[in-house]
Amino acid sequence: MTIGRWEWRGFGEQIEAAQRHFDDLAPNSVEESDETYLLSVRSDASVKVRDDLLDVKRLVQVSDEGLEQWIPIAKDPFPETVTRLDSALAELGVDIPLAREAYTLAELLDEVVAACPDLHAVEVHKTRRRFTVGGSMAELTDAHVAGREVRTIAVESEDHDRVLATLRELGVRPLPNVNVPHGLKRLLGVGPRRGAVIDVGTNSVKLLLGERTGDGAWREVVDRSEVTRLGEGLAGSGRLGPEPMARTTEAVAAAVHEAWLQGADEVVAVGTAGLRAAANSTDFLAAVAERCGLELEVIDGEEEARLSYLAAIPDLGTVEGSLLVFETGGGSTQFTFGVGDRIDERFSVEVGAVRYTERFGLDDAVDEDRLAEALEAIADDLRALDDRATPDAVVAMGGAVTNLAAVKHELAAYDPNVVRGTELTGQELDRLIERFRTRSADERRGIVGLQPKRAEVILAGACIVRTVLRELRRESLTVSDRGLRHRLLVERFGA
Repeated sequence: MTIGRWEWRGFGEQIEAAQRHFDDLAPNSVEESDETYLLSVRSDASVKVRDDLLDVKRLVQVSDEGLEQWIPIAKDPFPETVTRLDSALAELGVDIPLAREAYTLAELLDEVVAACPDLHAVEVHKTRRRFTVGGSMAELTDAHVAGREVRTIAVESEDHDRVLATLRELGVRPLPNVNVPHGLKRLLGVGPRRGAVIDVGTNSVKLLLGERTGDGAWREVVDRSEVTRLGEGLAGSGRLGPEPMARTTEAVAAAVHEAWLQGADEVVAVGTAGLRAAANSTDFLAAVAERCGLELEVIDGEEEARLSYLAAIPDLGTVEGSLLVFETGGGSTQFTFGVGDRIDERFSVEVGAVRYTERFGLDDAVDEDRLAEALEAIADDLRALDDRATPDAVVAMGGAVTNLAAVKHELAAYDPNVVRGTELTGQELDRLIERFRTRSADERRGIVGLQPKRAEVILAGACIVRTVLRELRRESLTVSDRGLRHRLLVERFGA
């Protein structure tokens, strides 16, 4: 019975700390080799030729910690039979008719690999130094690939927990874990590239994982949101509380973990209003860095508004005349005025659902007088909209408005294709506000379409959206389910 080995590998900057550990160690062995890797855009399977043997390994499973378990499938000499080649090609995710009964290496490269656009043959010269660290095999490799040099460190053992212990000894995190085929493809630009953006807001943590396709467009792989209420209590104290910080840190760590497991080449993260406002935001940034190694950047309100506006544009089609895009969140609302893709003005105001929820008790049923007080306070805080010309079109973004659209459509399961482009009128918003006003948070959770964790803040969010329409003398708005993360994905990882 073949026993799989658990493996971890890091490339480049990721292994800087670990490299120092090997400076004072004598290697158990040093080997040089010339290898040919067969890389596939459809698979990260390990298929290579070394010492005239076709070496095939299969990825069996990935643990919750991100370690990969590989088992050897074949190590056969050339010429290779059709049966053995079919098996290797299947691991690479391609199905190619084979004309010969057997193939030499030259025939395999010239007639099979070169003829398939999804396959690439890459020559790699390796210098491998092997050590024993913490009972695991550790390998420091210098590889020369297509005129480039790259260094990698690998740790492997049949014992999963031993690998984790060795990584702790080396001072590196299990994620990201980049196997050789994936690392080579990333180095050489072979196949699609994946990038992830995490948006840490006052009320929620959003993860967008995108894959750049061959035509340069981005395909959404994961786009999800988790309500954590980082800004709970912030309006009163000016500080982030221990519990909100702890649960939001865990949500960010889970998003990072998911992104790496889904094959992200890089993860970037930004924070918005809550982190701009909190006196102790640096404590949260340090906690995130310690928990998952992520450096979180806090962006200003104008940048947040710019990103949101440009994120909304692609889904609008042709808009005649002036346009307002606004995104309301837990701690602030961003406004961007423009025409087409030209931005004329952008600003951010501290008008967020968490703030008014806590100030007016909107997480529970309230009477009409209390609601009127909240609406008056919101209007007063939105005085930056006073005396502005009515825009020809208004687009709203953010968790509040997408939940309002989902409730309108009674979506038991969220469907972005239904939500995107929904029109919400002032009358519809008034009816939704009344529906939320007369119910407690627990009762609101029974409303079809409403994300349960938004039950506390949805009334305040709806009031903000309604007040914006009223201040601008507009009868309706269009809903966008995109956000700053969509634009940031394009700008950070390439259009």
